[in-house]
This record gives sequence, structure tokens and C-alpha cells, in this order.
Amino acid sequence: MELNGKDDFKMPLLQPTDGVAASSSTTDRRKDDRVRSISFRVSDIECASCAVSIESAVRKLNGVESVSVSPLQGHAAVTYIPELINVRKIKESIEEAGFSVLEFPEQDIVVCRLRIKGMACTSCSESVEHALSMVDGVKKAVVGLALEEAKVHYDKNIIDTNRIIEAIEDAGFGADLITMGNDLNKVHLKLQGVNNPEDAAVIQTTLESAEGVNEVEMDLAEEKVVIAYDPDLTGPRSLIDCIKEASNGSKSYNASLYIAPRLPVFVFSMVLPMLHPYGNWLEYKIYNMLSIGMLLRWMLCTSVQFVIGRRFYVGAYHALRRKSANMDVLVALGTNAAYFYSVYIMIKALTSDKFEGQDFFETSSMLISFILLGKYLEVVAKGKTSDALAKLTDLAPDTACLVKLDNDGNVISEEEISTQLIQRNDVFKIIPGSKATPVAKRPGDKVIGGTMNENGCLLVKATHVGSETALSQIVQLVEAAQLARAPVQKLADQISRFFVPTVVVAALFTWLGWFIPGEVGLYPKGWIPKAMDGFELALQFGISVLVVACPCALGLATPTAVMVATGKGASQGVLIKGGDALEKAHRVKTVVFDKTGTLTIGKPAVVSAVLFSSYSMEEFCDLATAAEVNSEHPMAKAVMEHAKRLRKKFGSSTDHNAEVKDFEVHPGAGVSGKVGEKVVLVGNRKLMQAFNVAIGREVQDYISENEQMARSCVLVAIDGKIAGAFAVTDPVKPEARRVISFLHSMGISSIMVTGDNWATARAISKQVGIQKVFAETDPVGKADRIKDLQTNGMTVAMVGDGINDSPALVAADVGMAIGAGTDVAIEAADIVLIKSNLEDVITAIHLSRKTMSRIRLNYVWALGYNILGMPIAAGILYPFTGIRLPPWLAGACMAASSLSVVCSSLLLQSYKKPLDVHDAQGQNYCPESAFVPVQG
Repeated sequence: MELNGKDDFKMPLLQPTDGVAASSSTTDRRKDDRVRSISFRVSDIECASCAVSIESAVRKLNGVESVSVSPLQGHAAVTYIPELINVRKIKESIEEAGFSVLEFPEQDIVVCRLRIKGMACTSCSESVEHALSMVDGVKKAVVGLALEEAKVHYDKNIIDTNRIIEAIEDAGFGADLITMGNDLNKVHLKLQGVNNPEDAAVIQTTLESAEGVNEVEMDLAEEKVVIAYDPDLTGPRSLIDCIKEASNGSKSYNASLYIAPRLPVFVFSMVLPMLHPYGNWLEYKIYNMLSIGMLLRWMLCTSVQFVIGRRFYVGAYHALRRKSANMDVLVALGTNAAYFYSVYIMIKALTSDKFEGQDFFETSSMLISFILLGKYLEVVAKGKTSDALAKLTDLAPDTACLVKLDNDGNVISEEEISTQLIQRNDVFKIIPGSKATPVAKRPGDKVIGGTMNENGCLLVKATHVGSETALSQIVQLVEAAQLARAPVQKLADQISRFFVPTVVVAALFTWLGWFIPGEVGLYPKGWIPKAMDGFELALQFGISVLVVACPCALGLATPTAVMVATGKGASQGVLIKGGDALEKAHRVKTVVFDKTGTLTIGKPAVVSAVLFSSYSMEEFCDLATAAEVNSEHPMAKAVMEHAKRLRKKFGSSTDHNAEVKDFEVHPGAGVSGKVGEKVVLVGNRKLMQAFNVAIGREVQDYISENEQMARSCVLVAIDGKIAGAFAVTDPVKPEARRVISFLHSMGISSIMVTGDNWATARAISKQVGIQKVFAETDPVGKADRIKDLQTNGMTVAMVGDGINDSPALVAADVGMAIGAGTDVAIEAADIVLIKSNLEDVITAIHLSRKTMSRIRLNYVWALGYNILGMPIAAGILYPFTGIRLPPWLAGACMAASSLSVVCSSLLLQSYKKPLDVHDAQGQNYCPESAFVPVQG
């Protein structure tokens, strides 16, 4: 399939949330020229001409490759070569042009992702964040407890990833680098035929001289090479061919994708020294009262306490060093109390021939064993919380059928290759094999990786590869969402700050509360079990309180539920950008819908065109399309398509449009410009009134007639007089009425806001069942309507698809962007509806409600467990029932509490859509099917 435009493949479908992406034209440049992009805001932009002035001023600078300025949002994006120009010079040129620069990135910020090891609870994740925030050069750090990852934004001119990892290790945790921002276009190749440094030098020199290669790292020991490259100029297959071409005479070189060796996972078993002996040989006294059994228990328990349990000591040490406390502190205190008291008993037995005492070596070893077993089960369960995300990643297959075409488009060869070797502009074959709801595609249409061909054979051109594919960007957005903290997490964060100190104090008072009354005889001696004294009973109660308390369950209550929900939402076509959006969505009581492209299909078509002047239809269309050619509005595209058909009808063979000068966009009204010597206006009545163009009776009747049929009229004025008009229709989406009705049943009201006229707006709202309408509203006005609703105490969601909707999407409590909409709208939204089906508005809100309900239930589990468990561990039931919680059982309960919270979150995996409307005309995303990732 051909591209819609030559630069289409350079723009990601889903823009990153922390900046405005700019399209960049690629020129031939040396490998050392590292191209970078910056985004910022510019104030004092009043119209499109201001944006043009800024672009002209910046484009003149040597080293600037491209510049793009949005007059509506005031966003600017510049692509530049840092060896030729610095960012401060770019800023100064804009200020010299008379504009103010805001939110300008002074540093060269890079993002890396790290795997964090050793985190047990919220206190741990906060400690890692604090340690990272104290490092010079780190601008922002977000740590996810459930995901066990950190995302760090840092200035690479000040600090590198090695120093970041050191800071984490200094805080008492382990860290491994997952990815860096500049790793996105790197390939790892395994070399064959490279046996000595001379061979390596030949390969390195050859690669460094290749076009598009930015960096080459040779590893002769492992016979591999890491190559950073520009995907616009080269790709993995071309690099492999380059290595092969370096062969000379008897020396033959080859390369293939490098696959890291997989190390076996070893499971270590622990010997628990609490088995009942057969016979009485363990009771044999070695010296004084020291028995063989006691000595063996000490030997076996010591290895468990200080080798297997070492992680608790290390964690507790680092926690106390940074003046905080976590689960490791509680476990270390509890096991140490049992172990060293038992050592004291053993020493007494060794030095006395009459001493009789009971050791608790089995208590500490069983405690550590059960806690580690619980942690293992918790890790397994947490791994399942990201199953949905893993399934998304697995949508891309391992191989693709690459085809080569001749000049006539005929297939001359086919070759099966790894999908990791796909390069931009490759053409490959897609065979049928889908059972999902099909979506009609025509030559030139875009298709998305992760979907499947239902029938027939397709030839598809790769326009986005690697990290730029829609599938990769979806995964990246979901991963970012899982790292972000939901506001409800603050409860756990606040509790964790004083939880452990409170538990330690409670354990101390429990010990004193049993020991002192026992010494003064306030409770019967019969309460004390045989082979124990009052001190030992009190000690066991105190240890049980220490180890039964579980801060981990509180810390996992929110992030595990968010992980499952965001992954499940993504698999069903709903991208939720973080816990904040998920939490706000459950409170939504009003949904505001844009009309064009949201409630309607978004593909307007001209159904009639009339003249109100002496111009010929051909001349009229030429002038109208010349003015509309720079507009991105769907109606402008409909006019262009209609004019194209008319040109063919009139026998015109050229698609060339006359040049327009003084072009200006009037948001919510239309466009204006000068074509030749004629001033042309194309838009609605609002635009005509703004330019004092009279609307006669004949024109008014034409407008009214079409508006009653839910059609919009595009008026065209030439030199101050209306020359003609186009009637444009945009059918309502089939599922719209049912979605509005379902929202009403959920207690959610619906409102429509549009820049279209009142008559058309009322006709559309009547079709879909919406009672309240705001019409003839410009982009700023849409945002104002949202704010008015919010001042009345409503939590508002906005659903839109275009640039005109982005201010309202930002203003709303929850912005939902249609996946087929513009990049700006998608960037501004909190939730992206990939399939462009309105039913997913319901899915997003319903899923958020289910998730928040699950989080509350998790907190009930976690808090309820601690509120009930600690008094039972302290012995509150013992005087009445004789039931007590020994330390090993308390440890098992602590581990089970975390496991129960994670399993509770996993129940969200069974979530089903409340409404499922199959719309064959909408974009479809099929998570059960897969083919090659094609593009964004």
C-alpha cells in the first residue's frame, strides 16, 4: 500500500505524553551528527501568521532541520543538530522575533528505565525515589512497586546511568538497566568469522563509514556488535549486508541477530529444623544440659538465619541508615529475638547441669521459610498482573514474508525474515486468518500491527518500525501508566510512614503486657504452656505481633489493581494513561461529546454544491480548494475530494491547486486567503458575519433546507460576495444512540458540543438521544463550557478527536481521545479509545469503577487483616479460648495477606465489557490476532 504522504512514516501515531513531536526531514549527514528534538511553548501567538514568523526565524538558523509551531496551542517543536547549534540560540532567535518562550528545556534530558530489586513495600519505593531525587542531574524519578521498575529523567551532561544505579545500590537496593532513550534504534548482531582484533577493526571501520550509522560498539569476547542507526537511512538487514560486503579474499564475515543466552533458574530448598525425632537419641546430653537435638537445631537454624535470611538484615540495615523502616526491620527484629534468645538458652544449658529451658530455633527458621515462600508466591501472582500487557507484546509474530517488486508492482521474490529485521519501506505479504470483526481497507489506507487479515492477500509497506509502531507505543503508554501513582495510593503512603514504628512499639508493649503481669501473678500459672516460662510466653506474643503486621499488603493494594486494569483496558482497546485518569474516570457524571468524528463517523462527504454567482462550477471549485488545501478540518477534506471528482467530470487532468497567500485559520468558523487577486472565504455563517458578507434570502433558504436534514453548509465567498455553497453530510455512528442510552442507565448525563450551526446540531442530537447541546462553539468556547459544568460540581469527561477539541480535552477532568483522531488530541487526552468505537467510553468509565471498587476491597483486606491480626497475635483471645498465634504461623499469615491482595487484583482479569457494539465501519483493534507491526 502506498503512503498518504512522504512524511507520514516519520510521525508516530501515539505521541509521547511529555512533549510535542515534530516531523523532521532527513538529509544526508555524517554519522556523528546526532539529531535531537525539543518542545516548548511560545506565548503571544495571535494568529497563523505569528506561527509562520516564528518558523521562518528559527528555520534560518544553521543546524535547524525542521520547525513546527501550533498557533492554537502555542506549542513549538524543533529538530536540530547539537554540533551546529545549541538550544539557547534557538530560544534567543524566537525572543528576537518578538515572542516569549515558556517551559523551555534548558537541559538535555534523557529517560531510562531500571529494574529495581529488593523492594518489599511502599516505604521501599519511596526510599528509592528519594535517593534518586537527591542525585545531581536527576530531574524526575517515578518508582513502581508492583512493576518493580523505575523511570528516571536525567540530564546526561551531568550524570549517566552507572551513577544512577550506584545511587540505588547505596540506598540498599539492586538495579539493572532495562532501556535508555537512545536505545530505541539499536541492533545487536552476532558476528561470524571475526577471530582477532584485526577482523574486528575491519568490521568497525566498514560499519562506521556506512550511511545512517551513528555509533558502533564492538565486543570481541562475545563476538557481537551493537549498532546505533538512523531508521530513515538504514536498517538491520542493510547492516548485515554491509558486514558481509566487508569480506575480503579468504576472509568471510557474516552476522545474525544476537540472542542473549538464557541462564537456568535454580530453586534452592531449605532444610527446616523442626521435624519431630524418631526415638530419643536427640535428647542425649553432650555436656551438662546441652543435647544433640539443641546443637543440631542451632547449626541448621544458623544457616537459615544468616544465609537465607541475609536479605532481611541487608534491607533492615539500609532502611535504618536512611532513617526509615520497612518489613525487613520487622522480620529482622522478630527472628533475631527468637534466635538470640535461643542462643542464650543454649549457653545456659552448656554451662549448667540443672538448667531446663526451651529454645525457639524452629521459630526463626520457620518464620523465614514461610515469609520467603509467601514472597515467592506473591512474585508469581504479581507476574500475572501484567499478563494482559505481555499478550499485547506477543501480538507481533516472529517472522514476516518479505517480498520484492518489479517496476510494475509484480512480486518477483519472497523471503521469510525475522520481524526484528524489518526496515522502513519494506513490502511484505499478509495472508488471511482472522475471525475478528473485519474492517474494510482500500489501497492507500493505513493498517495497524497486531491486527489480522481476514481474507485475500495483501501487500503492505512498513512505514513505522521498531519502537514507532502503534503496538510498541501502546505498550510504552501502558507501562508508563502502570508506573504512575493513583491519588488513592496516598493513603498507603501516609500509613507506611508510621506503620513500622507503631508495630515495634505495639510489640514491646505486648511483651511487657504479658511479662510483668506474669511475674506479679496477675494471671494463672496454668495459662503458661509446659516447657515455657512467663518470659518465653511473653516473648512469643511480642514476636508474633512483630511479624504478623504487614505493610506490604497496603503498598500493593493500589498498584497491582492499576496494573491489571490498564493492561486489561489496553487489550480491549482502551488506553488509560495512569492511575490518576483511572481514578477520576470512576467519578464522571457528565460526558461531553464532540460531534464531527466522535458522534458521527468523521468522514464528511459533499452531497450537493450550488452556485449563487456567475462563476462556473469548475472555477468555483478551483478557488474553494485553493483556500482549503492547507486546512486539516474533515469538512475541508470533503470539499477537496468533491472538487477532485468534479475536475475529472469536467475533463481536467491536473490536480494542481492555485497558490494561496495570507492564509489564515479562523477556529470554529473556517479559513480565509488570497488566491490570485481574489479574497476567498470558506466557512460557516459565523465567518461570513465576521467579514461582513451579506447572506441573501436564496442562500438562507438553501442553508435552512439542508440543516433540517442534519447537513452542514460550507459557504464560499469571493471578494465579499457569496459565490456558492457545499452541503456536507456526516452520518451518525450506528452505536451512538445505544451508547448514550447506556450512559443514562449508569446515571451519567450526555452533552454535545460542536462548532456547527444550531439546526444541524439539534438534528444530530435528536438522532442520538442527547437533550443538551452547545452549538456554534469555537475551541476555547468548548473548554469554557467544560469549566462551567465543573463549577456546578460535576466531574466531566470530554470525548473528542480533533485539534479543535484539545483545549476541552485538557480542561475536562477526564479527556478521552478517539484513536483515529489527530496526534494533538491523543496527546492531550487522559484516555485513548484505540478502536474509535463509542462503546469504549462506557468501557473506560465502567472499568475505572470496577478498579476503584477492587482497590477499596484490597484496602479492606490489607487494613482489616492488620486490625484483626495484630490483636490476635498479641494474645487477646488467649485468656478466653486458649488460642494463640505462634510466630511461625503469624509469619505465614503475613505472607498470605500480601498474596490475598494480589489475587484480589487478579480478579480484574475476568473483566467483561458492559456493552459490545460491533461497528464494521469503525477502526478495529483485535487483541486475539496478530501480524507484523506495520506502522503507527
